[in-house]
Amino acid sequence: METTKKNIDKELIDELFVPIPTGTVEMRDDRTKEIWLADIDSFELSKFPITQEIYKALTNKNPSTFKGDRLPVETVSWIDAVSFCNKLSESLGKTQCYSIDLEIKEITFDSKANGFRLPTEAEWQYACQAGTKNIRYGELNDIAWYKGNSNNQPQDVGQKKPNEWGLYDMLGNVWEWCTDIYDKTIYGEYRVFRGGGWCDQERSVMATTRRRSHPFSFKIDDLGFRIATNSKK
Repeated sequence: METTKKNIDKELIDELFVPIPTGTVEMRDDRTKEIWLADIDSFELSKFPITQEIYKALTNKNPSTFKGDRLPVETVSWIDAVSFCNKLSESLGKTQCYSIDLEIKEITFDSKANGFRLPTEAEWQYACQAGTKNIRYGELNDIAWYKGNSNNQPQDVGQKKPNEWGLYDMLGNVWEWCTDIYDKTIYGEYRVFRGGGWCDQERSVMATTRRRSHPFSFKIDDLGFRIATNSKK
């Protein structure tokens, strides 16, 4: 029986988001060595990675390897993450951002829809850096769970210092899926994830670090996601 609509709390979701202002971010392609500026329209981003409590309330499932309501949901593929976004959009009467055909594994993204989505890679980096060019928004031990302080497992969200825009755990704890394809020429449909995780060394936990993997099959215990939505006009 479908229980989504009565399980998810709209106020909980509304309180989850913080506004991200319009701006510009410097991006880099490590393969081509290209550097460019990406313009960012204002949008809203969840202040934490999606927790297991929220994921379970919507889907009645918890795929995570490490269990705990306030822990970030992990061991989720990219398709799991965008399916969550679509389900949340539907449950709150919004237009879905992704059209998903699992038979042919084709995804269409509507960037103008008013539903929930993963941030683009540029949005993610811009929000993490909070309008600066810094690789981190503070001392690593103060802002992130990583190999040096995580006790070899993810930790409850929101315990470390946020960045200047009120976003927690942008670095460390779990990597976060983004909407974008990484490099179609070389990696096909592989999608981007950013931010570093609880088992990464310090050198990997930076706002500019990029990773990628298969959108349908790759899932691991230090990879989760946070969600975005377009600003209300």
